[in-house]
This record gives sequence, C-alpha cells and structure tokens, in this order.
Amino acid sequence: MTTDKEVLREKLEDYYASIFEKELIDEIVNIGIFRTIPSHEILLDIGDKMTHVPLILNGAVKIIREDNQGEEIALYYIEKGDTCAISFVNCIHRTESMFRGITEKETDGIFIPVDIIDTWLAKYKSWREFVIDTYHLRLMEMVESIDSLAFMKLDDRLHKYLIDKVKVLNTNILIITHQEIADDIHTSRVVVSRLLKVLENDGKLKIRRNRIILEDNFN
Repeated sequence: MTTDKEVLREKLEDYYASIFEKELIDEIVNIGIFRTIPSHEILLDIGDKMTHVPLILNGAVKIIREDNQGEEIALYYIEKGDTCAISFVNCIHRTESMFRGITEKETDGIFIPVDIIDTWLAKYKSWREFVIDTYHLRLMEMVESIDSLAFMKLDDRLHKYLIDKVKVLNTNILIITHQEIADDIHTSRVVVSRLLKVLENDGKLKIRRNRIILEDNFN
C-alpha cells in the first residue's frame, strides 16, 4: 500500500527533484505538510503571521495588495514550482503579511515550518539559490506591475490581465464578472465593461454572461 510520505515524495519529485538535492527532498518529505486548497480560498491574508512557507505543486495563487481604504490590486501569480517570496521575508523577520494570496483554482502545496528556513539556507546550496531566484522573479514581476500601471493604457492593461489569467488557468474561457476584473486592475466596473466591448469589437475576445472568451492565440 502506498503511504502518505510516498505520495508526497512523488508529488514533490515531479518538479522539485531537478532543483533540490536528494537530502533536501528527504527533509521536505519528512517535515512538510501536504495540503489541497480549494479554488478561491485565502491561502495567506493581510496581517497573518507566517508559520509555514508553501511550495506549490499544482494550481495557482493570486497575490493581492490592499490599501488603507480596502481598494485592491492584483500583482502576480505563484504557480507550480513557485513559492511566495513574501513568505520568506515574513518568516525571516517575523513580520505580518502585507499581501493577500487567493487560490485561482484548486491548489496543491507542501508547507514547510518557518523554524527550519534559516537552517536550510546555511545547509543547502540549492535552497539558497531557490530563495534568491524566487526574490529575483518576484521583483521582476513587481516591476512589470509598476510599469503596467505607469505606462500602459488601461485597455492594454486589461487585455494583458486577461491573457495572464488565461495562461494561469490554462483555458481561454474565463468565468468572471466585470466587477471582479475591476477589483483586480483597480478601476470601476463601468470602465471595464466599456473597455471589454472595445476589445470585443476589435476581435480580441467575446463577451458572454459572466464569461469572457479570448482568442486561442492569446494575442
């Protein structure tokens, strides 16, 4: 009979075996906690104190920033093979999270206790490189988000948002309301509805009730 640890190892080695040493894989299997989080659940909330760092095995998590008035903007996604750089910062400095993470679809993850993070940084070269690469990737995504806000027209930003979401969900049919889109790109529902109609007239998508269908080439 297959044990929980064997299942966990199989799921972990599907991606991370090419990144981590065998000894590190062994430790993750021994102390990691496997969880499946349903779609649209909060994985990490603003103000949370981190007890575990997630290694994403499958699925996707949307990272959101919220201002003092409760207005939100979606920043980026973490997917298979990713972790949350924010989690590392919170763990190392024992600070509360400034971001919210919500699953875009059912997501599998292995959760590592924060107390082991520093030990692994000193013990495993692959873990250090993984953490550094994670910081670098998230920094680039943050820069891209800032550039999008500062330099892209809203219709182009909306189209990019939809393309990114299509790629994350691996389907060109998005079940989403105009208000949800407005919340994610920090604008009004009326503006989103108007710009979606423009994009539809340009042949880039089709609008249906609570559905948006993008062209298969995602251009």
